[in-house]
Amino acid sequence: MRRLTLPLTLSAMVLAGTALADSPPTVEDELGILNPQDTGREMLTRKIEMGVIDSITCSLGINVTKNDNHELARKLTRRCAEAGYAKAMTWMSQLENNGLGGDYNPDASAEWDRRAAEAGDPVGRFNHGLNLIRGHGIARDEALGRRFVDQAAEDGLAIAKRLQKAGYDLDEVTPDADNWKYGPMF
Repeated sequence: MRRLTLPLTLSAMVLAGTALADSPPTVEDELGILNPQDTGREMLTRKIEMGVIDSITCSLGINVTKNDNHELARKLTRRCAEAGYAKAMTWMSQLENNGLGGDYNPDASAEWDRRAAEAGDPVGRFNHGLNLIRGHGIARDEALGRRFVDQAAEDGLAIAKRLQKAGYDLDEVTPDADNWKYGPMF
């Protein structure tokens, strides 16, 4: 009998825990929101609408993009970038550069990379350097671009060090780049 009691007790506890684990319903009325969604798109949309911009909320932008909601990702990422989060600036550049949630815009992409670089972000410095070397979205200035890549390498960014070692040959770090996209247009 003793051997049967422990499994039955554990099973009862698991079933009771499962019953309690169901989330209570979200109720919205004139007094506010009771049991609001704490995760997922609904929560993120609500935070954006409320103007909540913090590091935790901003870190969710990449996940939203990975879930193919590029419009929501762009809205969140832009607000975070405009609030000064450098990582959001580099992500906003990626959205602009790939036309995710909006039109392809190399000028805006390069501007976000420049802003991230000025904020001291190593990835921003590296990307800004690449843009300058290529003349993508910004006037071409290979010497200045190399200086930005060198700063990113000094910051410890491995890919920047790799580009330096390759004599700034862009095929070393972006061998599959769309050359039509990054080549000079004139």
